Amino acid sequence: MRHDIHQPLTLLGGLSPQRFMQRHWQKKPLLVRAAVADPRPLLERAQLFELAAREEVESRLIVREGKRWKMRRGPLPRRALPPVSQREWTLLVQGVDLHHEPARQLLDQFRFVPDARLDDLMISWASDGGGVGPHFDSYDVFLLQLQGRRRWRIGRQSDLSLQEGVPLKILANFVPQQDYVLEPGDMLYLPPGYAHDGTAQGECQTCSIGFRAPGQSELARELLQRLAEQAEETAGAVLYRDAGAPAADSPGAVPAGLQQFAAQSLQAALKDPQALNRVLGEYLSEPKANVWFEPGPSPAAMGAVVLDRRSRMLHDERHVFLNGDSWRASGRDATLMRALADQRELSQAQVGRASARALELLRDWCEAGWLHPQQEEDRDD
Repeated sequence: MRHDIHQPLTLLGGLSPQRFMQRHWQKKPLLVRAAVADPRPLLERAQLFELAAREEVESRLIVREGKRWKMRRGPLPRRALPPVSQREWTLLVQGVDLHHEPARQLLDQFRFVPDARLDDLMISWASDGGGVGPHFDSYDVFLLQLQGRRRWRIGRQSDLSLQEGVPLKILANFVPQQDYVLEPGDMLYLPPGYAHDGTAQGECQTCSIGFRAPGQSELARELLQRLAEQAEETAGAVLYRDAGAPAADSPGAVPAGLQQFAAQSLQAALKDPQALNRVLGEYLSEPKANVWFEPGPSPAAMGAVVLDRRSRMLHDERHVFLNGDSWRASGRDATLMRALADQRELSQAQVGRASARALELLRDWCEAGWLHPQQEEDRDD
């Protein structure tokens, strides 16, 4: 789904995506009443509990007993969950968009933010009084109420010290500045670092649409590792040579020639001016560790296609990236592949304009399970 970034959206309280990004994104909260029409749970309670029991699904159980907190990580079979009638417990299920097509469709409504920043859709189910305590996130989040009511207390505070001896990152000295009760269909956007505490008022289901923000050290480590791996393939086994070097009268000193060789080795790894952009795109399009794809048949005739909901596809000026791999693209085929990344689907007419090489690539992606003929993607795993 692509948005007209200048068109006002009910989802954003009548703001256009462009205006929202200018006024609120990473700056200040936004409360939207009736952000979605006809709000209802994405999954019924029993379906969500069943999803939390699966090995490949990331889930957590949070239980509060007075001043004590308990946390258990999934998989969580039904017998591991408290009775629904018990107060003050919460089930968190991450990455629901990877397993449930309506969740993926809801996530697509937030694609006015680049896919490179999009993380996942988490569902929080809570019994009366349930919550995870006052905390702050290091990423942007939209909190969309789909069932029941939840009270949110929020505040910007400088004291981010945490309680000791609890399995959650709970603020020790939370000072709320605003207090809202969200009804079904209401939504609250919070920028990074905004302290918040949500408490269920009766049975409650809330969607959290989160956006990842890699840290500078994390990104540097990841990119340098990928560049090093590619250098092993491209640089060959060139060894340091120091024929004609003088005898060492200070054997503990690092030779200047070896320092120069080291600098040249790094320069060789970045000899391709596009190397950094390539490994960045590969990193950002890498699926999560618990994602797997079922191989599919190669279509006899290529028609309309749609990306698998688990696929991550990005592009830059010279490459397309899909699920951690990259391809150079130019001309008409580049336009086609960028359209696939932006729209997450191609019509039969668009596919009909593809070159033989692009068609072969689309078939390969179908065989890998990354892409499907349009009519097959409506199924729900």
